[in-house]
Amino acid sequence: MSEQYEKLLKKRDKVQEKIRQSELALKKSSYFENRQERKARSRRLIQKGALLEKYFQADQLSVDQTEELLKIFANYVNTKKPDQYKKTPL
Repeated sequence: MSEQYEKLLKKRDKVQEKIRQSELALKKSSYFENRQERKARSRRLIQKGALLEKYFQADQLSVDQTEELLKIFANYVNTKKPDQYKKTPL
């Protein structure tokens, strides 16, 4: 009886270890995906900022001045924007 009990305990420990390893692997993959998404977003923001500076010659403007400049033109741009560039509802 004691031998069976020991075997069951060992089996339980192995299963718990497998569960722990699976949870860790899941966390790692989730972290990796989130990290990749953050990297892609950062890259996109940098590229768009560079385009803003290039076409609006805004490299000498502060962040607040750039925001004011964009506010001035935002309504015009959004109303004249071609359909292909408009945000589509999900």
